[in-house]
Amino acid sequence: MKPKILKSEQDYEEALEHLEILMDQPDSSQQQEDIALFTKLIRDYEEQHFPIKLPDPIETIKFALDQQGLTRKDLIPLLGSKSKVSEVLNHKRPLSLSMIRALHAELGIPAEILLQDPLMHTVEAKRFDYRDFPFSEMCAKEYFPGYASVRLAKEKSEELLENLFSVFNERCPQVVYCRQRNGGKEAEQGALLAWQAHILHKMEASEHPETSPQPLDDAFYEQLLTLSSYTRGPLLVGDLLATRNIHFIIEPHLTKTYLDGAAFLSSQGYPIIAMTLRYDRADNFWFTLMHELAHVALHLGEDRTKSFFDDTSGRSSGVRTEIEQQADAFAQSKLIPESSVLHEDFKDPSYWTEARIITEAKRLNRSPAVLAGRLRWESGDYTLFTNLLGKVEGLS
Repeated sequence: MKPKILKSEQDYEEALEHLEILMDQPDSSQQQEDIALFTKLIRDYEEQHFPIKLPDPIETIKFALDQQGLTRKDLIPLLGSKSKVSEVLNHKRPLSLSMIRALHAELGIPAEILLQDPLMHTVEAKRFDYRDFPFSEMCAKEYFPGYASVRLAKEKSEELLENLFSVFNERCPQVVYCRQRNGGKEAEQGALLAWQAHILHKMEASEHPETSPQPLDDAFYEQLLTLSSYTRGPLLVGDLLATRNIHFIIEPHLTKTYLDGAAFLSSQGYPIIAMTLRYDRADNFWFTLMHELAHVALHLGEDRTKSFFDDTSGRSSGVRTEIEQQADAFAQSKLIPESSVLHEDFKDPSYWTEARIITEAKRLNRSPAVLAGRLRWESGDYTLFTNLLGKVEGLS
């Protein structure tokens, strides 16, 4: 019989018969190779069609205690407390990864039994520690559905974080973060990635109809920014971006991210623009939106691991990378075309009054907040025109 993949019971029976014949033949290197090959073919068929049920992990724990002369008290350091030992041994609490790791290491119970997976012969090293993340805040913001209690979430933190970050499909994101001022503080990368992973889960759970690709051209940017002249214009941004197959989401920032917006690709390859509304000001909303749109148009490409995170609140200070300078210039040129007003006027705040800003904004089909925000930035005086900055209606 020639070796082949066994696809039927008849193939299996013939392979068993052939193996018996091989074993009766005189020893030789070829005979040993053939025996090894047919043994593997038969084992693969049996594992697929006659799987052996693994022992119950709880009964295995009890057996291990008995064999090693241990008592339930000896499980307390491994499972966490006397009550947890009782609940686990009475099948009222599932084993967590941390419990499984301890039982495997201390009692020598096979990993495949504890994990109930015949292919898992070891317990993977701990990859995520809840202490590396703003875990309590993540619970409060429903990053872990079904775990409103921080205490219970911490007990299953490894599994919850594994599931959260599974959306990256083992591709480690390349974080491109515009590290901003805030007294020299830098964002915590773990918090940034947790925020991004949460958004990706939300995006994948919702339906997004595909649209025919249309260009991101000046006509589109003008149509988008005309929405700024309406109080509730931000509510229409998501629908308009969707016509270009760009998905838009508002997601509150996590502490120590200092984050206003981000741009990255989904696992399916479509662009996502995410904003936090950290500052409820119309000028910040429209600048951040265009800044992230610049990343989509100029920088994302097809690299699904690259992610741009931006703090746009302090643009006048700090070191700006070339990419961030490009995004700033793009946003500024689209928000207020240089041909529309004398560029030098922006550098002379005394020229501007609230009435003049409102008149010019109306002519440009822009929110007065857009012009006021630019004037504040150009002058470096953030006390100017506060009455014109506006609120972001309907999104927060």
